[in-house]
Amino acid sequence: MDYRAFAGAVEKQMNQKMAGGAKAGLYTTTKNNGKERTGVLIETPGVNISPTIYLEEYFQVYKQGETLETIVDEILAFYESIKQEKSWDYEKVMSYEGVRDRIVFKLVNTAKNRKILKSIPHIPFLDLSAVFYVLIEVTQEGSAAMMVNESHMEQWRVRTDTLWSDAVRNSRNLLPAEFFTMNYALKEMVRENAEYCTETPPENLLIGSGRSRDGMYVLSNKLRNYGAACIAYPHILEMIGGILRSDYYVLPSSVHEVVIVPCSEGLSAAELDEMVKNINATQVAEEEVLSDHVYLYDVKAGYLRRGTEFTSEGNK
Repeated sequence: MDYRAFAGAVEKQMNQKMAGGAKAGLYTTTKNNGKERTGVLIETPGVNISPTIYLEEYFQVYKQGETLETIVDEILAFYESIKQEKSWDYEKVMSYEGVRDRIVFKLVNTAKNRKILKSIPHIPFLDLSAVFYVLIEVTQEGSAAMMVNESHMEQWRVRTDTLWSDAVRNSRNLLPAEFFTMNYALKEMVRENAEYCTETPPENLLIGSGRSRDGMYVLSNKLRNYGAACIAYPHILEMIGGILRSDYYVLPSSVHEVVIVPCSEGLSAAELDEMVKNINATQVAEEEVLSDHVYLYDVKAGYLRRGTEFTSEGNK
């Protein structure tokens, strides 16, 4: 059974098992970097927030011998843990004032997203692009969001520069930047994957929480979701330069975070470029790749640059 047939079989069994009028249907969408993904979209009567559960990981488990029935039961259990009991007030989307305080942005690779960038507002940032979305809801289980496209702009009668101004303010407030050591990031990862783990005090060097130093650091947002956008937050790169007291490399490890390496560590841009390319090719999902090369922040100039070309974009 190939992936498409597997998805169809999952859809069929889910519809046989679901109660209360809930209905599953196959849904294919183009994600970041042009990656197509197919999953099951579940609609519940009277609720206008419909989650899509992608099935690639479940398909891998199926190929390893797990039964289809067991997989469907796992998917339904997951759905029960994330489903919404009430609708989001969609009327808010009809006017810009209804969403203005929820507009945020994320960074994507410009070359890998040329097709979708033709139909959505965006701001160039080095060889990346800042795109906008409405952060509808944030819960412990995840977040609900809506991408902003050209039709929204026409309806709202707003320009891209207005979106950018509001998105920068909102992103700092709703998705504040967090800068911490790689050692802390690894402990955080262990905490998430372990059933029992010693609690580690929160660390955010941007606000003086934690005094430890490391050879590598991580910059992301509070949700750890599309946190690479923090490199475009005003003054963040400057603040990191003040903390490290050194020029530093920015490694785009994924769309969700970047790794910061002080130049004093002695690694060359060529070595780090090779590291990023290798990690992207072997450890990062295609839709989560941000860029295949490193950037350098020059503390004295206050610029983020790629290669030998300086740009003022990093000091927005």
